[in-house]
Amino acid sequence: MSTRRKFITVLGGAAAVWPLAARAQQGERMRRIGVLMGVADDAEGQARVKGLQQGLQELGWIEGRNVRIDYRWTGGDATRIRTYAAELVKLSPDVIVAHTPPVIAAMRQASSSIPIVFAAVIDPVSYGFIDSLARPGGNLTGTTNIEFPLIGKMLEVLKEVAPGIVRAAVIFGTNQQYLVYLHSLGTVSPTLAVELSAATVRDADEIEAAMSELGRKPGPGLVVPPDAFTIIHHAMIIELAARYRLPAVYAYRSFVAEGGLMSYGPDVYDIFRRTASYVDRILKGAKPADLPVEAPVKFEFAINLNTAKALGLNVPDKLLGLADEVIE
Repeated sequence: MSTRRKFITVLGGAAAVWPLAARAQQGERMRRIGVLMGVADDAEGQARVKGLQQGLQELGWIEGRNVRIDYRWTGGDATRIRTYAAELVKLSPDVIVAHTPPVIAAMRQASSSIPIVFAAVIDPVSYGFIDSLARPGGNLTGTTNIEFPLIGKMLEVLKEVAPGIVRAAVIFGTNQQYLVYLHSLGTVSPTLAVELSAATVRDADEIEAAMSELGRKPGPGLVVPPDAFTIIHHAMIIELAARYRLPAVYAYRSFVAEGGLMSYGPDVYDIFRRTASYVDRILKGAKPADLPVEAPVKFEFAINLNTAKALGLNVPDKLLGLADEVIE
């Protein structure tokens, strides 16, 4: 009998606790997040989303339990960007995460009241998205994906791997950052004895024309900085670099995994994981205007030795020792 009473007592106590836990979970308000990505839904895009999801989970935001996330992928198409921006606003989310300048511009135009967290955007001040990095103002804040001196460092490491480079082109879509890229590269190119040029491209035909022209010149090199356009067309750029035997350095490690020679740039997964902290603070009542914008804190250096061998290049042991990833 005593055993039976003990069992009933424990069961009764558990029964009293379970409804409380259930009521607590049921009473937890489901929050809503919109995510508008400007690059294609490929491995690179999914890695960014996984970083955001990981960051949210670390902060207690579990999809399906206390948060619902609505994703839209634009692939860089201007019509889809405007359409999806309007769609997300109609869903009345608590906060929207936006990636790439065209997407952020569309979201900013679509709503001046919904908090918008931008992820891995280049120089948001010059785009007019925010007043300053320290005090953004308005309804936007977030993370940047580059410090401009990094662009010059990309050329430096490329020159170490391919010392025969005497001219280099920096390729990007027609965005307003190309002058800053060129300035950053221009500060180091004279010391490296490298002639610098710009290759602004708008479509696949212009990519091929620019890269084939570069390949016909002696001592060519290619710098591919962070740019939504080059991300979308990354497979083509990697293939053409191999075809025209262009030593190239990219901003993202994923390019190297797909056959690019080398990369030096921010850890995008980490940027998106840290972007989740802005979402968390806004969901807890913070105002975007009061949240300073953060720069990257983690960088990656990767080398593809197979590609180096195909180009007839020997990677110095010093660089191999510094690399975060070496593909053989």
